[in-house]
Amino acid sequence: MGVWRQIAEYLYLKKKDPSRRDTTSIKYMHGINRISLLLFLLALIVMLVRFVKSC
Repeated sequence: MGVWRQIAEYLYLKKKDPSRRDTTSIKYMHGINRISLLLFLLALIVMLVRFVKSC
């Protein structure tokens, strides 16, 4: 599975593969990954806004 496809699934941009097995621990792992990706994107946006403001 490609990295971009996995990110799209985490952010609910693409439907998950129905043939893939989901256990509770995998659901928790995906939730934590989703939170970390969203925080990373938020940090990038904040850094970009600060950079544009300072110029």
